[in-house]
Amino acid sequence: MKFTPLHIPEVVLIEPKVFGDERGFFLESWNRQSFAKAGIDQDFVQDNHSSSAQGVLRGLHYQIRQPQGKLVRVISGEVFDVAVDLRRGSPHFGRWVGARLSAQNKHMLWVPPGFAHGFYVLSERAEFCYKCTDYYAPEHERSLRWDDSRLAIDWPLPPGTEPVLSAKDADAVGLAEAEVYP
Repeated sequence: MKFTPLHIPEVVLIEPKVFGDERGFFLESWNRQSFAKAGIDQDFVQDNHSSSAQGVLRGLHYQIRQPQGKLVRVISGEVFDVAVDLRRGSPHFGRWVGARLSAQNKHMLWVPPGFAHGFYVLSERAEFCYKCTDYYAPEHERSLRWDDSRLAIDWPLPPGTEPVLSAKDADAVGLAEAEVYP
């Protein structure tokens, strides 16, 4: 596996070795030893799987208590995946990084605890899978506004379109009002 830190170095793009032939392909999506050698020494407690239509934007989500690290990947379709640093003491506080994840490129992204996370669906449909380092705790879940001008996320939306949002995400707060980590 190839581990590449992004502009916020705690967020890591992971490119697994893919072995393919006329039958299909094989890849290792998780290997504790390989990840630990790359500095991602985590225990995962929950796996999640979502399916979304084109134009859906999910996020930006985080848990203010029981923060979750997420190892994310796409098994069908393509998304633009985003992580926002919400650690007030970080030199990268309020900054974001993004990557295109698809079933074709088979890339994964490590989003550590202390970050808000979201994705925008580029393909007709996308199936998104992720491992979490802590359990879902709805009472601690928060949503950060996807279009906050202070974040200035460069979402790849077609000109003149708005993403499809859940009611929770439509009511999300901006960074100035958000609960953040120390």
